[in-house]
Amino acid sequence: QVQLVESGGGSVQAGGSLRLSCTASGYTYSRYWMGWFRQAPGKEREAVAVIYTGGDWIYYADSVKGRFTISQDNAKITLYLQMNSLKPEDTATYYCASTDRASIDILRKFDKNQYNYWGQGTQVTVSS
Repeated sequence: QVQLVESGGGSVQAGGSLRLSCTASGYTYSRYWMGWFRQAPGKEREAVAVIYTGGDWIYYADSVKGRFTISQDNAKITLYLQMNSLKPEDTATYYCASTDRASIDILRKFDKNQYNYWGQGTQVTVSS
């Protein structure tokens, strides 16, 4: 059973930085997609950044390009999201997610329905 556990959320002022971590366990395969999603109150869960663990494919939502960086450690055990130049509109619960397969519809890489496993979420609050 795949388990994802996020950590690193908190409260910061606008312009500050946070680093989120997601520790993964239980995989029986080596290549899959992982990503960070976020959900603000009253809004749909949206993709922030996704990465293919078997290669160098990384994609960012337009709203975070140039400010956020997704990465993984060499053992592919931990997924990170470095968030810089944070804005109040980045305030949300951030979730780590993973697929159960290597192949997804690349045109729908940001579609949350393509991801099978989810962490419990970690809160990020950015004040102005």
